[in-house]
Amino acid sequence: MIRSYKIIIRGKVQGVGYRYNAQAMAHKLNLCGFVRNQFDESVLTHAEGEEENIHRFIEWCNTGPRLADVTEVIAEEQDPKGYQTFEIKR
Repeated sequence: MIRSYKIIIRGKVQGVGYRYNAQAMAHKLNLCGFVRNQFDESVLTHAEGEEENIHRFIEWCNTGPRLADVTEVIAEEQDPKGYQTFEIKR
């Protein structure tokens, strides 16, 4: 079953390759959606895909890439938007 989540990641998550690594992980897990930096220095991602893969992605978000220092991850389920790819937005 396809699930869709809005995920906000806080901590040292900008300037550490978080968006590029999130995109790579999303591709590996066959997820669609997007990731972008926010003005408050958090990272926002919307991810859609199979429930198990979404949960694996959220687990990854809690750690992120090597240089990240994640302090908080907020994941809330939402209605699917029908994304076709996973993109980095600026």
